[in-house]
Amino acid sequence: MNLLENIREGLRSVQANMLRSVLTALIVAIGITSLVGILTAIEGIEYSVNESLSSLGVNTFDIYSKWNRGTNQDGVKEKVRARLTLSEMQKFIDQYTVPSMVSLSARLTNLAEVKHGSQKTNPNVDIRGANEEYIPIKGLNIQEGRNFSSFEVQRGSNVAVIGYKLAVSLYGQNPVPVGTTISFKGTQFKVIGLLKEKGDFSDNNYDNMVIIPILVANQMAEGRPLGYRLNVGISDMNQLDYAMGEATGLMRKIRQDRVQDKNSFEIEKSESLAEEMGKITDGLRFGGFGVGFITLLGASIALMNIMLVSVTERTREVGVRKALGATPLRIRQQFVIEAIVVCLLGGIGGVILGIIVGNLISKAIGIDAFVVPWLWMLVGMLICIFVGLLSGYYPAHKASKLDPIESLRFE
Repeated sequence: MNLLENIREGLRSVQANMLRSVLTALIVAIGITSLVGILTAIEGIEYSVNESLSSLGVNTFDIYSKWNRGTNQDGVKEKVRARLTLSEMQKFIDQYTVPSMVSLSARLTNLAEVKHGSQKTNPNVDIRGANEEYIPIKGLNIQEGRNFSSFEVQRGSNVAVIGYKLAVSLYGQNPVPVGTTISFKGTQFKVIGLLKEKGDFSDNNYDNMVIIPILVANQMAEGRPLGYRLNVGISDMNQLDYAMGEATGLMRKIRQDRVQDKNSFEIEKSESLAEEMGKITDGLRFGGFGVGFITLLGASIALMNIMLVSVTERTREVGVRKALGATPLRIRQQFVIEAIVVCLLGGIGGVILGIIVGNLISKAIGIDAFVVPWLWMLVGMLICIFVGLLSGYYPAHKASKLDPIESLRFE
C-alpha cells in the first residue's frame, strides 16, 4: 500500500465515520479559529497603529534643552546648561541641509482661559507656539480652514488654529469658528483653522489646544524663557541615524560646544510610541497563541482518544492487512495520515473562520482594514499537521504492533 493509497484510505475512514470525524475536526477547528482569529485581530490592530504612526512621523527625532538636575546619580555637581533659545532654533532650521520637515514649537501655558464673545473656557487650555510644519509633522488634520503660512509665522501674525473640543466649548455643537476671533491673556486672535478631533489616543491634548505662531508666543512670554523643541521628520527611515548625526554636529556648532564636552542639549529618537505599541502587540500575540495552544492541546487529546477507539474497532482490518503483507510502517502511516487528514479538515475550516472572526473583531473596534494573515495561516496548518502526528502516532504505533493472528480472531 503506497502513501497515496493511505491518504485515500484515511479519507474513506473519515467518510465512514462522518459524525465522529466532523466532531473531532470541529474541536481542531475551534482551536485554529481562536488562534488565527485572535492573531488576525492583532494584525489588524497593528496595521491600523502603524498607519497612524506613519502619519505621526515615527521617523523623527527631537532636540530640546537639557534638564539641569544640579547633581548626577553619583552626587557629582553637573554643569548648568543654558536653555536653547529661539534664535538658535531658527539658525538650526536655516542651516540644516538633510531633506526633512523641521517643526519648532514651545508651550506658552497650559492654564489659559480662552474667550469668544460671552463664552469662555475653564483655565485649562494649552497654548502652543509653533511654525507651519508643526501641524503636519504631528499628524494633525485640518477639519476646516487652513494651517499657518510661512509668511504669518515669520511676521508673527495674530492668527490661531484651535482644537475641536475647545471649539465646541466656545461655539457649541458643530462649531464653525473659522473667521471669528478669540482672546486669551489680553490678546485677540483670528481663527484660521479648526483641527479634526483627535480623541484620547494622543500624546498631547490637541483637542483642547490653541496653536499660534511661535514669534507671537515668544512675545507673549514677556521675557520668560520657553521650552523650545525641534521635531525633525525624515522621510527615509534608513537615513535617520545619519540625519541625527548631522543634526548633532550642527547644533553643537551653533551652541559652540567644545570637543571634549558633552552635548549642551538633548537629542533623541521619537520611537517610544512605536516601541511601546510593538511590545503591547507582541504580548497580545503571545497571549493569543497561548489560548490557541491550550485549545489545540485539548483537541489533540480528543483526537488521540478517537484514534485509539478507531484502532480497537479496526483490529480485524489491521490483521487482514498484515496477513496480506502490510508492514508495521505502512500500518503506522495509515493511522497517522488518517489523524492528519482529520486535523487538516478542521484546520482549513478553522483558518477560514479565524480570518472572518478576526476581521469582525477589528471592525467592531473601529478598524476598517481587512487583514489576511498569510504567516499565521501557514502556522495554523503546520500546527494541524503537528497535532495530527502527535495524536495519531501512539494509536498508530499500537496498531502496528498487533499480532495478525490475534487480530483476525478479534470480535
